[in-house]
This record gives sequence, C-alpha cells and structure tokens, in this order.
Amino acid sequence: MQFVSLRRGPVLALCLMVLLAVASLAAQEGQLEKTFRSGTEALRNGQLDEAAENFSKAVAMSPAFAQAHYNLGLVRFQQGQFDEAIASLNRSLTLQPRLRGANLFLGIAHYRNNDFDKASIAFTRETQLDPKSADAYMWLGVVQLTQGNATGAVVSLDKASALRPKDPDILYHRGRAHMLVSMDTYEEMYAVAPDSWRVHQVLSQSYVEAGRLDEAVTECQKAIAAKPKETGLHQALADVYLKKNDLAQAEIEYQKELEMNPRSLATIYGLAVVSIDRSKPEVAAELLSQVLQREPGSANVHYQLGRAEAQLGNTNDAIRNFSAAVSESGEADSETLRQSYFQLSQLYRRARKPEESKAALDSFLRLKEQADARGQQKLQDKLKRAPEAQENAP
Repeated sequence: MQFVSLRRGPVLALCLMVLLAVASLAAQEGQLEKTFRSGTEALRNGQLDEAAENFSKAVAMSPAFAQAHYNLGLVRFQQGQFDEAIASLNRSLTLQPRLRGANLFLGIAHYRNNDFDKASIAFTRETQLDPKSADAYMWLGVVQLTQGNATGAVVSLDKASALRPKDPDILYHRGRAHMLVSMDTYEEMYAVAPDSWRVHQVLSQSYVEAGRLDEAVTECQKAIAAKPKETGLHQALADVYLKKNDLAQAEIEYQKELEMNPRSLATIYGLAVVSIDRSKPEVAAELLSQVLQREPGSANVHYQLGRAEAQLGNTNDAIRNFSAAVSESGEADSETLRQSYFQLSQLYRRARKPEESKAALDSFLRLKEQADARGQQKLQDKLKRAPEAQENAP
C-alpha cells in the first residue's frame, strides 16, 4: 500500500500537467478559430482593415495555418498592396502547395505588378491544379497577349470559353487573340507573296468589315483578275454589291459564280434573294425550290420562298412557307422569325382571317419589343464596359 501511494503522487502530478497543457492548447485553438472567423466575416462584408488585423493575428498565433495566409493575401490584394499579397500567397502555397485559388490570385498580383513571367507561371500552375478553372485559363491568355504570344493566348482562351461560353470578358479577350493571330498570319502571307490574289481577297474582306464597300469591290475585282477561275470570288463580289444595293451587278456576279460552281447553295440562295428584290419571283421560286430539296429545314429559305410566292399572288403557298419559317425557327428569336410573323399578319388580313392576322401581328410586336429591349441593354452594357475595359486593358 505504501508503494502504491508513493507512485500515485508523481502520476497524479503528471496527469495534472497534461490536462493543463491540453486545456491551454484548446483555449489557443478556440481563440484562433474565433479570430479566423472574425476575419472571414469582415472580409465578406468588405471591412478590409478589420479582416487584415484578424488574419494577421491568426498567422501570428499559427504560422503554419495556410488558409489564414491565403485569406490575408486576398485582403492585401483587395487593398492594392500587391507585394504584401504576393508574400502571403506564396507562404500559403509553401504550406499547402495544392491550395486551389492561391496561384490564381498570386498570378493576378504579379500581373498588376507587371511581372508577367511570374504571373504566367502562377496561372499555368492553377490550370494544372484546377483544369476546370475558366478564370485561370482566361488570365493565362491575357498574360500571353501581353507577352505578344497571341497563338498561345488563343489556346488558353478557347479553353476558357469552352468552360464558360457566355462570359463577356472571356469572349472579348478570345476575340482579340484570334484577331491578332489572323493579322499576324496575313502579314506573313503578304511578306511571302505580296502579289498573290489572296492578298487582294483579304484586303477586300477587311474593307467589307470596315464598311468601305467601294474599295472592297476594287480589291475583289483585282483578285478575280489574278485568279479568274477561282470559285468563291464572284460570290464574294456579288455579296459586296448586294450590301451596296447594286442589285443588277450582284445578279451578274452570282450568275458568273454559278457557271463555275452550279451546286453552290449559298450562290443559288443569293441569286434568289436578288431576284425577289428585282421583282423576278418566278426565278426566285425555282431557285429556292432547288435549295429546299437539299436543305428542307431552312427557316431562311422558307421565308424567302414565302416572299416569292406572295409576289406571285399565291397567298396560300406564301402562308404555308412563312408558317414553315416560324416552325423551323423554333424558340430562338431572329429577324427571320419576326418578319415571318409580320408577313403572316398581312397575308391573313388579305385572306380575310382577322383572328389569325391579329395573333401573328401580336407575336411580331411582342418579339420586336423584346429585341428592342435586348438591343438597348446591350448598348448600355457596352457603354458601361468601355471605361472598365480601358482601365483594365493589358
């Protein structure tokens, strides 16, 4: 008994020390958790100074707490203190190398500091850790554009667009990358073969996009003169004439294209549209019937055939084709769908079907109102994004 009592004293003392140590550790962990949560709540509420203070305390209490370093880095980033953000984010990645999001913000911080090489490395790492991060691929593409690597940017931004197809920022940078690649390619083509007919073809296309239609005609004619048997060139020239509303010349060029390429649906369709506009509905109806045999589900072809039948006075056939255009358009709004409803409203009124006419007119007005609202919203968004794009442009 005496032996037991002699041993029990030190054992009890040791147990008491362990309990006190555990209690102290638990208290520290409780304080750390409370501090971290306070910092997180302040960050969510936009109280950056308070968030920075709490996360700084958290990393002081637990220097190996990767998430606290990461959050402190986010706060410093939002405060515009990019050097401090980089330090905190690097520390979080040293402690937890696979911490998702850390490389993304590290890359953006490097980008803001104009350190594009380090930014590229960070974004590349983020894409490796998170292959589904559209933001990482977008920022990688932005950096590649800044570095003059448009070809690499196309690859990155195509991946970003595949992950988030309707993001306007991704679409903007992606379009810019593809445009730069196209420009580089055309410059290479001009350097290799400055007298090639392809140079005139490209110049014609660029003039069309710029709305300089007379110059587009001149360059297209030069391309034809250099390569008279090349299919597609007369089609392109006819399209320019159609934009100029020079219907007689457009008709001539479409006919020349058909002589070389008689199965071209685009040319047959173009000639049909010109024929309608030149009051030749019989010609147009025959051409459009050929197109429908090969593409029976085309809303645009049914719409144009409806126009031809209306000119011919075939009201029922015109109604049938405009109705088919509506059906083939599905739920997607388009100019073809809206105009089909409008034409139906007029034809039903001519056929003395007031209820059908009113229903078609109501559909036209509803779709037009929606289209006008979307157009106005797009304009407002564009005006709103313009200053932001200039501010954030790489």
